[in-house]
Amino acid sequence: PKPTATSEVEVRYRGEFIDGTVFDESKEPVSLTLDGVIEGWTEGVQLMSVGDKYRFYIPYQLAYGESGHSTIKPYTALVFEVELVSIK
Repeated sequence: PKPTATSEVEVRYRGEFIDGTVFDESKEPVSLTLDGVIEGWTEGVQLMSVGDKYRFYIPYQLAYGESGHSTIKPYTALVFEVELVSIK
């Protein structure tokens, strides 16, 4: 089975800028709802099955767009390594 756009999932992940600088990382699995994350995650995680580990290259339009977020500047493309641990 694969998650849907509204599924709650448990993941491990690492977020990087294009230059490889890590800006966020989960040491332990975290639960999140796919309709509450950036669009690139919502789209990408729906392609995964439990146990899969993907690397997403997310253009700024599917990340935080023209406004940015916290430490992420506007127009920033992001790279995420995501492991789907479970679908709740």
